[in-house]
Order: sequence, then structure tokens, then C-alpha cells
Amino acid sequence: MTKLTKNRKTALEKIEKDRFYTLKEASSLVKEITKTKFDASVDLDVRLGIDPRKSNQMVRGVVTLPHGTGKETRVLVLCTPDKEAEAKESGADFIGLDEYIEKIKGGWTDVDVIITMPSVMGKVGQLGRILGPRGLMPNPKSGTVTMEIGKAVKEVKQGKIDFKVDKSGIIHTSVGKVSFEPVKIAENVREFISTVNKLKPAAAKGTYIRSLYLSSTMSPGIKIDPKELED
Repeated sequence: MTKLTKNRKTALEKIEKDRFYTLKEASSLVKEITKTKFDASVDLDVRLGIDPRKSNQMVRGVVTLPHGTGKETRVLVLCTPDKEAEAKESGADFIGLDEYIEKIKGGWTDVDVIITMPSVMGKVGQLGRILGPRGLMPNPKSGTVTMEIGKAVKEVKQGKIDFKVDKSGIIHTSVGKVSFEPVKIAENVREFISTVNKLKPAAAKGTYIRSLYLSSTMSPGIKIDPKELED
């Protein structure tokens, strides 16, 4: 049996095991129980009452968190030369096309988001086996395949995130940093859950949001009452 660290034991003592916390309480408590020496991420786990194996119950979307994630997002833009200036002005970290396609084929994936244009998807599509498993493949539904390169880069830099349910019916996402004020963490969570509610599949039956847990890097999860965040 793994031995509990002093910090984790202290954190567990502050969480009432069978209690549902309000979002306000959880947003404050997650800061209180986090003792990392770095600015830990605040994460949200949402279990949905769907069958992700069925295409008509897949939940995937994008949301722009009002206060961002607190994380510096590294953006690669794969574009033609006429779009490079626009990409640079909007704050993209890496810009190019053929040279980056070759780098990726060689194993380089040191970015968080890749944005590209419809006209070069033929080339980018060759990278599916590398980018797909890492969640980096550009997709029109997430706004990362577009002619509005500058707008797309700015949105990602300001806190736009792409999410989808996993094979277990759970969405895992980051909603901020421990250094955020509790009210900002709560507002980011509310915006995220509001978006998830709007994406409820028509084929989904019964309770849609079954559980919500807020945690930070290396901290236990805090159970939030889903009814508080129903639309």
C-alpha cells in the first residue's frame, strides 16, 4: 500500500468524504489543500451519463474560459507564406509549413495547439498518426482549420480550449491555476459546464452530468453537487 505523504494526509483530512461541496466552497478549498512549490493547475473531471461508443452520444466542443487557463499555450501555425505575417502579429510561437511537417514526421510535437488552413490540410493530413493520439490534429469543428488565422491564434492564447469525452464517459480539463482567486476558478468552471450542458446529445437518457470533481495537481478531488450547475 502506498504511504500517504504528510501534505496529502492533511488535504484528505480537510475534505469530508461523502459531502457535496458548493462550487464556491470547492474553489476556495482546492487552494487551501494544495501545497506544491509550483503554481499547480486546477482540474475539473466531469462524468457524463452517455455512451461514448455511440457516435450520436459523442460530446466534443470548444470553450473560451473567461479568465483563461493560466497556462502559456504554445501555438504552431502551418500556413502558406501569405498568412505568415498575420500569424506572427497574433502571437503564434512557431510559423511555417513544409519544414515543420518534416520536423513532426521526425517526432517533434513540442506544442500545445496546431492551427492551419483548409488549403494545406492535404499535407497536414499525413501527420494524423502522429498528431491524432496526442490531441494535436487540427479540426474545423474546434476552429483550428480556418482562413482566419489571426483570430484563431488570439482565441487560443486568451484561453480557448478544445475538449471531448473519453472512452469512459469522462471529460478531463484544466480550468485555471491555484494562484487564481476562488471567484475566477468558479467562473471558469461555470462557463465550462454551461458549454457542456449545451452539447447534451438528444440520444442521451437519464442524468446527463453524473459527477463533478475539482482538484489540483497532486491533490485529492473535491466533489461538487452537479445540480448546482444545471442550466
